[in-house]
Amino acid sequence: MGERFGNGGIVRAVEMICTPLGMIGAGQMATALARGWVQRGVLTPARLAASDPSETAAQCFAEQTGARLLADNRQLAAACETLLLAVKPQHVQEVFAELHGQLGPRHLVISIVAGVTLDALAAGFGSSAGEAAGPRLVRVMSNTPALVGCAASAYALGPTATDEDDRLVQELLTAVGTACRVEERLLDAVTGLSGSGPAYLFLIIEALADGGTRLGLPRQVAMSLAVQTVRGAAELVQRSGEHPAVLKDRVASPGGTTLAGLAVLETAGVRGTLMAAVEQAARRAAELRAGG
Repeated sequence: MGERFGNGGIVRAVEMICTPLGMIGAGQMATALARGWVQRGVLTPARLAASDPSETAAQCFAEQTGARLLADNRQLAAACETLLLAVKPQHVQEVFAELHGQLGPRHLVISIVAGVTLDALAAGFGSSAGEAAGPRLVRVMSNTPALVGCAASAYALGPTATDEDDRLVQELLTAVGTACRVEERLLDAVTGLSGSGPAYLFLIIEALADGGTRLGLPRQVAMSLAVQTVRGAAELVQRSGEHPAVLKDRVASPGGTTLAGLAVLETAGVRGTLMAAVEQAARRAAELRAGG
């Protein structure tokens, strides 16, 4: 899969996926992903199907994606060999009860359910993670910018997942953002960084805008400048390929305004605080996974 630069950043070349894909759960995240795949030409609406006990969610999914709706998850599994598990963690046991023993090695299950491990997925569907008789499994950690096609995702392959499964997951995830493959043990770190990261940046954007407003800028102007500043800085890091520290030093002239502001941030320990936030969120993800 190639990529090129366009006016809006990196534009990725995508290929049409021919296999039907079934969405177990048709909520906000599932709808955002499916809409992105259709808009990017990765999947046609005819190759998308979904099932959700909420009629409202299911109808919204169908209206926004053009996909068909099926009555239940068993029908979905019969119709689609590739399944995206996109329910809330508190509802995953209901899916396991419905599909226990119903999925075989012809099925690929891609789970975006937070905190549910590959071993737990395998057991829930009636096999062990390394058992060839069960479905092939992939666990994904994405984040809320998927809602606008800018997700930062990471994924871990189950022991029976194939190279073809790897390519498929990459194609699906990079159509709505960026994706990288990691070992499952690192997904808690991913949760602390990119899973929770948007909230850290929302706080930073709010604080920057408040600083501008405090100095007399109209709130709408301050917010617009703060949002574009964060967006532009991220785009510059991505496009240039240079280390953020190098780019920071280019902005910070000796004795200038930026260096004065950076001195305040360093004195306040902002760097260490953000690092600690990532670590604490990752620890909490591990606690939740362990039932704490």
